[in-house]
Amino acid sequence: MLDQTPIAPVKTRRRLPNQRWQIYPQKIELAQNLVEATNLSPLVNQLLINRGIDTPLAAQAFLDPESVNLPSPLEEFPDLAVSLELLQDSVTRKEKIAICGDYDADGMTSTALLLRCLRWLGAEVDYAIPSRMHEGYGINKRIVEEFKSEGVGLVLTVDNGISAVEPIARARELGLRVIVTDHHDIPQNLPPANAILNPKLLPESSLYRGVAGVGVAYILAVSLAQQLGKTNSGIIKPLLELFTLGTIADLAPLTGVNRRWVKRGLQQLPQSKLPGVQALIQMSGVQSREQGWGNSSLSVSSNMVSASSAKSLKPEDIGFRLGPRINAIGRIGDPQIVIELLTTDDMGIALERAMRCEAINLHRQQMCEQIEQEAIALVETEYVASLQQNRVLVVVQPNWHHGVIGIVASRLVERYGVPVFIGTYEDDNHIRGSARGIPEFHVFAALEYCQDLLGKFGGHKAAGGFSLPAENLAALRSRLGEFANQCLELQHLKPLLKIDVQANLNQIDRQLYQQLHALEPCGIDNPDPVFWTPNVQVIEQQIVGKGHLKLTVAQTIDDLQFQIKAIAWRWRDYFPLPKRVDIAYKLRENNFNGNTTIELELLGIRLPERSQLFFASAPTPIKTSFEHNQRQYTCGIYQNGSLPELRIKNPEGKVLAVLQGHNIGLLGINRENAQEVDVTQPQYDSIIQAALEALGRLAEKLRD
Repeated sequence: MLDQTPIAPVKTRRRLPNQRWQIYPQKIELAQNLVEATNLSPLVNQLLINRGIDTPLAAQAFLDPESVNLPSPLEEFPDLAVSLELLQDSVTRKEKIAICGDYDADGMTSTALLLRCLRWLGAEVDYAIPSRMHEGYGINKRIVEEFKSEGVGLVLTVDNGISAVEPIARARELGLRVIVTDHHDIPQNLPPANAILNPKLLPESSLYRGVAGVGVAYILAVSLAQQLGKTNSGIIKPLLELFTLGTIADLAPLTGVNRRWVKRGLQQLPQSKLPGVQALIQMSGVQSREQGWGNSSLSVSSNMVSASSAKSLKPEDIGFRLGPRINAIGRIGDPQIVIELLTTDDMGIALERAMRCEAINLHRQQMCEQIEQEAIALVETEYVASLQQNRVLVVVQPNWHHGVIGIVASRLVERYGVPVFIGTYEDDNHIRGSARGIPEFHVFAALEYCQDLLGKFGGHKAAGGFSLPAENLAALRSRLGEFANQCLELQHLKPLLKIDVQANLNQIDRQLYQQLHALEPCGIDNPDPVFWTPNVQVIEQQIVGKGHLKLTVAQTIDDLQFQIKAIAWRWRDYFPLPKRVDIAYKLRENNFNGNTTIELELLGIRLPERSQLFFASAPTPIKTSFEHNQRQYTCGIYQNGSLPELRIKNPEGKVLAVLQGHNIGLLGINRENAQEVDVTQPQYDSIIQAALEALGRLAEKLRD
């Protein structure tokens, strides 16, 4: 090795994240033109433009969603009037109503929402949720026949039912009336329900188009309360809170009515009168934040954004704190725990159920960590060498819990940048799995391509679930590789990081952070802003917690150095980072010991672009000598085919050769016997930077 630094252990993946950066085109003039309409800085206006908001009228609607004229749901949903008549009739006649929900956060919050509403309105109502382990998703004939035997007259599905043709046909045969409320994609054949409420049946331009299952339940519940003349805040506020929990936890788009209602709900949640919500907030350690602008000079015009200083939650509080505690129950526990948590009015019961959610979520985290490590070990030993050839990853092992393998699939996608199909054996002869995709790969289409090898399967573009006979595993792996090679090119096999705008570290302050509140609530289709800063210096770095990387970065501007702290979640494998890097990040607020600071949450990192620019602009050949760690080296840039190549030679005659734009170099006495090395590793990066600096000084002298 060039400077005799010991080689790191093989088990440590000392490389930079394998990412492709997509930076939005900057529209400086348009961003400046929006300043008068929004009272926001050009930097924040560029964020609006990136989200398709490029006129004062669109900015008005986005920044103040309450100002939008919202059409009545009765005008939008064709079967809503029929649904209300059916429900009103059942409530009036005290006919038993049964809800069939789902075991994810959307389904459980939907079930709890309608239970609360119908009980408030005096209905006799019960519920059922199919077993994730034994029955799978959606209403089935067993549940239908059980409802009939219990004297149910009206069945409500929530977050399921749109594809349940046979179970709902059976319900109608038995004389049950059925209202389907769902938000999943519309199949070719609709079930024979009395009424169907699904936003996917609405025009794409509808403000209601993006609601999740809990959104459909909320619309139905509020409309029913209005029709019965019982719309006081005692019922409407709790329904809005459950809607907010479910919408964010289900990753529904925060546009249209979702943006309007979630914004309200997040302000309401900290003062919730629901014991279950308060218990969840206590157990998760979520703290509400000031929602106002603080400094009046930062506020958007009063008719655009309220300057209220009310306490509020952020979507990430639900997405990363409250939501996982609910979802964990549906994955590995009993959904009844969550239903009781969200429907009880007894704080003691709520705290006990919240404690059970906490314990089960901790168990879920441990399971995910263990399965992820086992999956990575398997991939590294058996599949990583063929990833570029296969362009898809199929990982199957016994004794993995299928309730959590979907989470692990997402983490493997982040790590390897390819679609992931992960499964576990239900018994010796059957496999059940989950799939997660990348932007250029359609998961459901891939499953359809393999349907003759599968049992049940379903999903959408980004994710899916499937089962298959174990004997078909090898054929499935081959078929998925065939499909992936049809739609994926090699450049697609890196996780895509979408970046909004470049910022210097001296621009990262409380004023910018407060202005970003105008974009909230952020989530799907309205993502958190992502900034990037080139060529920062890594001042300090250390591993903290469960493999997280804590660091301080600095940027020198006009001879002044600006430093800021940063955190990179689960970046243990990239430690230590090179001394000079480009970084991509979100902003986060850190509250510690009464002090509040703005920090960076790193999402991406790469070697500085200046290195590549120098490669391209330096004259060739060019060579010089330099000293590094008290050793003398020679270096030069030479033409190798069509690309310039940096070569560094140590006193022992070993040469490190790196082509422009490549992260893999050659190290050895001659090319024939040289070994490939990852030049993003710190021991190589530091010497490359020293060589480029020496060559840069020489190039400047030559130009002079």
